[in-house]
Amino acid sequence: MEKHVGKIFTGERALFCSNDLEIADSIFENGESPLKESKNISLNGCMFKWKYPLWYCENITTDKTSWFAGARAGVWYSNNISVCDAVIEAPKNFRRCNGLTLRNVTFTNAAETLWHCSNTALYNVSASGSYFAMNSSDLTAEGLNLSGDYSFDGVQNATLKNCKLLSKDAFWNSKNITVYDSFISGEYLGWNAEDLTLVRCTIESLQGLCYIKNLKLIDCKLINTTLAFEYSTVDATIVGNIDSVLNPSGGRISAAHIGKLIIEKDKVDPDKTIVVCTEGV
Repeated sequence: MEKHVGKIFTGERALFCSNDLEIADSIFENGESPLKESKNISLNGCMFKWKYPLWYCENITTDKTSWFAGARAGVWYSNNISVCDAVIEAPKNFRRCNGLTLRNVTFTNAAETLWHCSNTALYNVSASGSYFAMNSSDLTAEGLNLSGDYSFDGVQNATLKNCKLLSKDAFWNSKNITVYDSFISGEYLGWNAEDLTLVRCTIESLQGLCYIKNLKLIDCKLINTTLAFEYSTVDATIVGNIDSVLNPSGGRISAAHIGKLIIEKDKVDPDKTIVVCTEGV
């Protein structure tokens, strides 16, 4: 493979349509699309400082490489991308990518990042920004720390483990999501989702978990969670108390105690929901 070490690349399409390159300790300065339509590229200790560095690319690996604030919309329409030990300041990164792995990555501005991607794996990723991972599919995340509203909107086929999400309106319109051993805080969690399963999670949410088809909570804690389960079909085993429940459509809810149970007969059929309180309602 051809090697570039300690270089500064400038100008539009500086390495356009390159193949089989190893690039180390180099800087991509002013100039759009420096590696557009490139294949089989290895980047180590590099810096992207301008827009659109990796578009329509194949088989890219990066290690200890940084995207500065000016490197907006960094990786779009690309396949088989591995990013390790990176700091990414620029928003709108990773769009319509397939086969994406992010490991030990920090997004300081993750607004509108990871949209419409498929076959994505995240390990120890930290991100701050709204609309993270919208409309992506076949996603796994372990050790994700996210602060930003409207995350995972429209996501399909995702598994999250040991994550911390501070996110209003997380998992709206999603399908087939399973979350294990995670902390989630944010209003209106999961509205309009289908097949949402939460296992051993701690949840804090105003009017959370409503309008959901086939909601499952297994050994979860609901802290300061009010007006839960409205118009949801739910199978929930809660560790501890629930502050209030409003008009579930059907299923079974088990908790130690429910502070306020509201079931309005003109809106839902009470006979379709079994409520079990081991310490009374």
